[in-house]
Amino acid sequence: MPKLADVLKDEIRRLARKEIKALTTQTSKTTARHRKDIAELKRQNAVLTRRVAALESGKERQPADAGERPVRFSARSLKAQRKRLGLSASSYGRLIGVTGMTIYNWEQGKSRPKDRQLAALVDVRSIGKREAQTRLDQLDAPASGAASDSTRKTTTKR
Repeated sequence: MPKLADVLKDEIRRLARKEIKALTTQTSKTTARHRKDIAELKRQNAVLTRRVAALESGKERQPADAGERPVRFSARSLKAQRKRLGLSASSYGRLIGVTGMTIYNWEQGKSRPKDRQLAALVDVRSIGKREAQTRLDQLDAPASGAASDSTRKTTTKR
């Protein structure tokens, strides 16, 4: 027959394990909930860090106003617009403020216009042949005026 002291010790151990398990179960649940919260905070931190980096580099696009539609660029439509106006790439480039080779590169999809150039493209989209020719003549007028002044100087020296 087991000794009374051994039975008492076993019962005390059993009750102690039961109490410890009750306390540690609650702690384990709390720890698991904290780990989930920490993981979520880490994910949010990573997203916000990427967003701050994008803002600092200036690469994130500014949201468009409600009434303003974002500007899209299409190489095919650029070529069609140039053909519709009946202009060479060089002449069309002068309207935009770039070279003819840049216009060819845009049309072939080798490069894309920058924001400033895209704004100039949008401005030229709404004009017709006559308006385009008028603008080109205005661009040529200061250049031809300077050329005629230089020819006058050379002719008066002789």
